[in-house]
Amino acid sequence: MPTEYNDNRTQMSQQTVKKPLSLKSLTKGNAWDLEEKDVFRMLEAGEKDADVKENMRHYYDLLRGAFMIEEIKSEGQLAAAEKKKYERLNYKVGQVKLAAGGARTIAIKKKPISRVTDLTYENIRHITAAKLLEVIDRNFGGGWDSLSQSIRDVVESGFDISTITLPQDRIKKKGSMYEKKIADGFDSLFIQKGTWVEVIFAKVKPLEERPRMKFGTQSESEEEEEDESDDMNAVDKFNAPDEDDDEFVEPTDEELNEENYSTMMDLGNADEEGEELAEEEYTEE
Repeated sequence: MPTEYNDNRTQMSQQTVKKPLSLKSLTKGNAWDLEEKDVFRMLEAGEKDADVKENMRHYYDLLRGAFMIEEIKSEGQLAAAEKKKYERLNYKVGQVKLAAGGARTIAIKKKPISRVTDLTYENIRHITAAKLLEVIDRNFGGGWDSLSQSIRDVVESGFDISTITLPQDRIKKKGSMYEKKIADGFDSLFIQKGTWVEVIFAKVKPLEERPRMKFGTQSESEEEEEDESDDMNAVDKFNAPDEDDDEFVEPTDEELNEENYSTMMDLGNADEEGEELAEEEYTEE
């Protein structure tokens, strides 16, 4: 199938690890930043850390999201045969020294991303646009719409994707969409469809950083406590009397008498008011 890639294949900035990862900072996503030698280093360091060693199964599970890991438990000639078998399959075989003495022999191989079904939310940001289009080209010939919606969702979580379908002789005309996309840093994949061509453009999406407001050196818990305190103060101020309100002073028992104290509202003469209402209704009828 005819394909064409842009020569502008810049590696993703996310692939650069600023500082060495440890098992304690490991996630399913950043495990894809590692190589086999890094895994050996991290496992050996973890064997010397009592806290990490207790949760070693958890860390192995995280690593297995990006690596195939096999332990060689046999000894002697059988172990040597197993080692050669894994090496033929492009595994890296090495030993992890144990804190209690001795060593564990492990075969490690990073999982390949060769089919569209290998793409996941964890690894999509750890490949280049050129690698993505290579994977798409290798797996199908029906165009972007031939991918399942779930795979397209994964791809678009890490890449800006757009497509055009035009006669082949119109694709690269001066001022065309193809020319603009290439100038904007997109990689492209050509998929032949008879005399027409579908072009898939892909470009890595920049990572979005969540803004976090910080005031001085306050911790988040301190800020939350202040917010709660402010809320409570707001309630107190709401119920507080205005400056213009007359302050009510409750009288003492000695000051109370029949004239200034009553337990009932003065409703007047209810019987007389009832008779007056009845007469008015009768007169209107």
